[in-house]
Amino acid sequence: MKEFKYTIKDEMGIHARPAGLFVKEAAKFPCAVTITKEGKEVDAKRIFGVMSLGVKCGQEITLKTDGDQEEEACAALSKFLEENL
Repeated sequence: MKEFKYTIKDEMGIHARPAGLFVKEAAKFPCAVTITKEGKEVDAKRIFGVMSLGVKCGQEITLKTDGDQEEEACAALSKFLEENL
């Protein structure tokens, strides 16, 4: 399992457009991908789960990947977060 912590820098937090793009990116990998915020963990391949976290600017999330291609998934998704959120 790979883990990556990230503090959201986008003024609007994780809103619909980047959440949708993130879910699409996560779906490219066969491993399990989860996002955790303040103890609540959701499947990062489901848009409603990601949106239900209600992540705001300045809040920290933890991205976890587990399974086939977990290293590649963690690298790609952490890069996505840094570039878009």
